[in-house]
Amino acid sequence: MEQNKRTKWVWAGGIGAAVAALCCVTPIVVVLFGVLGLGALTGYLDYVLLPALVLFLGMLVYGLSGPRAGSGHSCCAEEPKTSSAPNARGGRA
Repeated sequence: MEQNKRTKWVWAGGIGAAVAALCCVTPIVVVLFGVLGLGALTGYLDYVLLPALVLFLGMLVYGLSGPRAGSGHSCCAEEPKTSSAPNARGGRA
């Protein structure tokens, strides 16, 4: 279940970072705002897009930094039990 959550973080962070970076690098949003008549808001895009880029990159790093599938946690592993059966020489272990 934890791996599924991490995968969602990776996808959300990757897509969000790509969209935010695309908007920062290319004037897509500026043209879109101009077409919609919201050209006055283009001066504030840097205040929104750069923090969004940092947020989504943080989500991506968080998703990638989790434990990998199949990796056991040493803190939760049970210690091997010693048997009290006699060994091959007749003595106790």
